[in-house]
Amino acid sequence: MPIRAKYTHTNIVAKDWRRLAKFYEEVFGCTPIPPERDYRGPWINDVTALLGEISLAGMHLRLPGHGSQGPTLEIFEYNQQAERPSTAANMPGFAHIAFHVDDVSAASSAVLAAGGHELGKLHSMHVPGAGMITLIYLTDPEGNIIELQNWS
Repeated sequence: MPIRAKYTHTNIVAKDWRRLAKFYEEVFGCTPIPPERDYRGPWINDVTALLGEISLAGMHLRLPGHGSQGPTLEIFEYNQQAERPSTAANMPGFAHIAFHVDDVSAASSAVLAAGGHELGKLHSMHVPGAGMITLIYLTDPEGNIIELQNWS
């Protein structure tokens, strides 16, 4: 029997949390949820299993399309960061964040104009029993994969 649960947020560790938050605000209409966070202290080491004097700063952004109580994107920047492996769609773990958009091509252009990068190519296909999907994989300015999609 599943536990009683409610999805609340997904976290992205950023090199520059303010820059990345601005990208998600300007491109996708995410809205800041105050207060900004500035965490430090031994509890961070306990929770993260990291060593040293760890601190992190950032904020939550309300994701579009779910109202004032919808899930958030939590963007944090740690004072100490591990090297990031190269971006790959098939890397085990959380792979991408997806947004439904009215026009995939136009949204793709907006992502690129705001500092995002191409990863894959725009593609449309029929999914039996579900309809037609148009989608593309891009990255945000820090290399996190974004899927833009539209079902018809």
